[in-house]
Amino acid sequence: MNERCCDLCNQTEFETISNIDRRGDALETAVCTTCGLVSHAQMPTEQELRDYYANEYRQDYHGEYHPSTQRVVREWEKGRRILKLLTPYLREGDEVFEIGAGIGCTVKNFELAGYESNGCEPGEGFANYSSSELKTTVVPGELKDLPRTSTHDFVLLVHVLEHLSSPTSTLRHIWQMLRPGGRLYVEVPNYTAPHAAPGKAFHFAHTYNFNPATLRMIGQSCGFEVTQLTHDRQKNLGMVMHRVENEDTTIDPRGYKTSIHTARKNTWFSYHCRLGYLTDRFHRLYDRTVCRIGSDSKLKKIMAQIEAHQGKPAAEVKRAA
Repeated sequence: MNERCCDLCNQTEFETISNIDRRGDALETAVCTTCGLVSHAQMPTEQELRDYYANEYRQDYHGEYHPSTQRVVREWEKGRRILKLLTPYLREGDEVFEIGAGIGCTVKNFELAGYESNGCEPGEGFANYSSSELKTTVVPGELKDLPRTSTHDFVLLVHVLEHLSSPTSTLRHIWQMLRPGGRLYVEVPNYTAPHAAPGKAFHFAHTYNFNPATLRMIGQSCGFEVTQLTHDRQKNLGMVMHRVENEDTTIDPRGYKTSIHTARKNTWFSYHCRLGYLTDRFHRLYDRTVCRIGSDSKLKKIMAQIEAHQGKPAAEVKRAA
């Protein structure tokens, strides 16, 4: 492995924890022995990532360039969940911006709740669907295209940070986009939770993997005060990060201990024989079956709700919500 610096702590010592991706193809994954941040051993270039997400990611990762009916319904439910989760942190008149907005369901849910809401999405097929079908203000583009001006109250980064080449550069860019006192919501897969079977934990699209300690350290090192919203053992980590004026570069020793423990304990037996395995499988199968059966009628209701609020001023929408 060529020497490189850890994006979080700038140290250069890494330990390889995997040599394959979830499909069995070659992909070396390593953990920083100082802070515990898990990442690709060889990071793709910015241009490689830009081309991949603009042209290949949605097809490669989701199996579709344009969203299916089932995906729209699932994403709509996710948008409702995020709105409910973040309501205690929202303020009257907040302007909300989502980076990596996908098909725009979360953006639209915030808009229907009465907030000025917009976003950007690098996948052209999904961005076009968002604007043409859901009538959102989601434009094709990515973070590097956004000006570093303090114009936003609340930024959403939902399952995006794990895809980028530098989490710290990303959060510092967003810090500059936020007004004083602004907030950032970050949600990523939780590396320490049993979210994937052994040998299937890593993917080219996920350049980084986070545990609670490493995600918190990244936020604090970039000028944010961090509030954790989800439990350490949940499949996804969610944190609200409040913009402050100081940076904390203290290394939490739990970061490396947690990452290396996860890498060593994650066996076929421990994953498939845990108490929650069958329950997780049942709920996943049930949710997908219900979504598939009722997706057409649910999508019609979603579209009717959007149509009913189209063109109404934010204050009126807020009262209706």
